[in-house]
This record gives sequence, structure tokens and C-alpha cells, in this order.
Amino acid sequence: MSVEVIDLGRMAYRAAWDEQRRHHAEVLTARERGRHEVGRILLVEHDPVITVTRRPGAIGHLLASPELLARHGVELVQTDRGGDITYHGPGQLVCYPIIDLQLLRLRLHEYMRLLEQAAIDTIARFGVSGERDPSATGVWVRGGGGTPPKKICAMGVRVSRWISMHGLALNVTTNLDHFDLIVPCGLAGRGVTSLCALLGDACPPMDDVKCELVSTLRRLLVKRD
Repeated sequence: MSVEVIDLGRMAYRAAWDEQRRHHAEVLTARERGRHEVGRILLVEHDPVITVTRRPGAIGHLLASPELLARHGVELVQTDRGGDITYHGPGQLVCYPIIDLQLLRLRLHEYMRLLEQAAIDTIARFGVSGERDPSATGVWVRGGGGTPPKKICAMGVRVSRWISMHGLALNVTTNLDHFDLIVPCGLAGRGVTSLCALLGDACPPMDDVKCELVSTLRRLLVKRD
């Protein structure tokens, strides 16, 4: 079964959220009508935005005042995904797989590990070694000299009727200074990084990263099909 890929380009967070809901409804309708659609993969770069979940204490990880957010041109939006608080902006590849987990017999834990593996395999293609942290969802890159690993890919999902929404955010050329406005993912003392910060002039173009991530996700999902 094929998985359609839809590149939304650059889009505000709320508008992309509406797109997710629309595609979720269509995948659910396909299931109910017996069409057995695996789902779709939405790709997007967001306008600068901080998203915070309804998890108790998550809003406390916002460090910036409304005035400071306004100066940086960063919107604040409450979201219904899992996780805590994060930043999205230009240069960050955001991937929203709208996938029928019931059809693929994927449990939530397995699905989260699949997303992590997709990010790990994608950055490996460009010479960056990523890893999991058993205590923190996402993908991390070790620094030199014994410095703590930094997060290169954040994840947060929501599952409704066993169809997924939200997904992962991979830092390619993201403005990392904007992460100083929050405690990223609520993890104090844990830094963030990007392909650009790690590779400099060798950082791949966004289109190349998109192609690699889509190819990897399709491969991993087909294994479940």
C-alpha cells in the first residue's frame, strides 16, 4: 500500500493543524468504507511558533514574556499533542504522518520508536550519528569531550481512533537561539542542535532531507504493511 506525501511548504501552525484534522478525517473515512488506506505524510516548515501541551506544568517551561515573544516574532499556541513544550520555525523539517495504526497493527510505543528510527536513519545518511535516550523521547547527538547529548529531533504525537496526528520536528537550519525562549521539551540542562550546527557548509539542502526522511518512513511503514 502506498503512502501519499503532501508538502505544505511554509505554513502557520494553526493552519497546518487544520490540515492534519482534515486528512485524519479522510483516513478514518477510508477505513470505515473498507478502502484500507495506510495514510498520508504531511511535510511543513512552520512560521516561528512555540507550542505547549496541556500537561500540568508545561506552560511553566515558557521562559519568555509576551513582549519578548512579540519582539522575536514568535507565536504561542496550545496544542493537543503529547509531550511538553517546543519551538517550530523556518529551517526545521516538521513531519506529520497521518497513519492508520490499527491497519498496520502498530501500538503507540512501537510507532514512537519507528519515528525515532526514521530520524536516526535520515541523519545517518548525512554523516550524523543519532541515538535514543531511554528517559527522553526523541533523537539525540553526542557532543565531544564528554558533553551531554543534544536533541536534534523532537517528537510529540496524538492518536485518535488509532490514527496518528502530529509527529516529529528535525532541526536542519533552524534558528537555535529561539530555543532559549523555553525549556525545550521540559528538560532542563539539555541542549538542542541542528544539522547546520553540526555540519556547517556541508549541511544538506532541506529538499534532500525531505526526500531522505520520506524514503525512510515509507520503508519502515512498508515493513509493517
